[in-house]
Amino acid sequence: MELNQIQSTLRESGLDGWLFYDHHRRDPIAYRILKINPPMCTRRWYYLIPAEGVPAKLIHRVERGNLAGLPGAEIQYSSWEEQHGGLKKILEGKKRIAMQYSPLNDIPYVGLVDAGTIELVKSFGVEVVSSADLVQLFEARWSEDALASHLQAGKVVHAAVRAGFAAIREAVSSGNGITEYDVHQAMLRVFEGGGVVTDEGPVAAVNRNTANPHYMPTRDRSLPVGVNDFVLLDVWGKMDKPGSVYFDITWTCFVGVEVPRRYAEVFETVRQARDAAVDFVQAAMQSGRTIYGYEVDDVARGIINRRGYGHCFVHRTGHSIGEDVHANGANIDNFETRDTRQIIPRTCFSIEPGIYLPEFGVRSEVNVFVEESSARVTGEIQQAIVPILAAAY
Repeated sequence: MELNQIQSTLRESGLDGWLFYDHHRRDPIAYRILKINPPMCTRRWYYLIPAEGVPAKLIHRVERGNLAGLPGAEIQYSSWEEQHGGLKKILEGKKRIAMQYSPLNDIPYVGLVDAGTIELVKSFGVEVVSSADLVQLFEARWSEDALASHLQAGKVVHAAVRAGFAAIREAVSSGNGITEYDVHQAMLRVFEGGGVVTDEGPVAAVNRNTANPHYMPTRDRSLPVGVNDFVLLDVWGKMDKPGSVYFDITWTCFVGVEVPRRYAEVFETVRQARDAAVDFVQAAMQSGRTIYGYEVDDVARGIINRRGYGHCFVHRTGHSIGEDVHANGANIDNFETRDTRQIIPRTCFSIEPGIYLPEFGVRSEVNVFVEESSARVTGEIQQAIVPILAAAY
């Protein structure tokens, strides 16, 4: 746990403390930031890191070891009266503290503490503010090892995309049948060979299924892929070792020699939106200008709106990437929520605008890693729909 850094940040933020709380492992953020992994969490525990002074623990006598190894004075409780009294004691003198809470649940990744516990803390005269910015600082920034794992996974993920396209080309060219699920399995074999794991996916979608942003083929629900079909592959994974972070991309292809104009026109709008968002982030980092997640979303969405497809762009422009594919840094979002978190160095997020029509949908996704005075796309960038039956493929 980075105690000194957390306390310094609390003072800079005008906060009296950061209160961690959990019951039945509802808050994975707490365990990762505090770097604890107790065997059983059937009773409530609290851990207060004050801006100044020594931390405080409030733990149940049945599970006295849940916060073992963490510094701080310890209070034990058994009854609810003791719990309330102990919480009041560790909060004494505190006016403004952070918790894993999000006003109006704007950032659900951080809104993990139940409403009743927030009410209990407020009953002691304490103002509760969101820990979202703190979480990003201490959870979302990557180490050099994390970045290296991302780049390593990226090579395998891109190889999986190429394998998916190749499997379609070979099956169609030879007259053999192939389904979305078959393509999904072909990509998974590349993952297995490359030491990459994934929580779900990868996605292979054809024609109308590409218009469903979260479509997932299964053995029992899978369309065939053939000549003149439009295919979208959404592929994400990370190296199978502790501390690894995800790589997450989306590519599209056409099963033919020449991509029809309609597909190409929609892709071009999506590409321009994607690249404008990336350019905006890069320019801001190079100039030292502070930007926020919602602003990047506005750039991409503005282009799609001006092309008349605004009603077809039904999700945020991007999400934070970390040990979870949807992680706890700033999202690129002024649509599903208004993400006012700052884009900060050593964080990574996707840029993935999409246009979803009734008959097909186009999305193009890259990952952007931000450094102190620069930002870069960490993988290959698709510039046009791939015609996988063309001789040049």
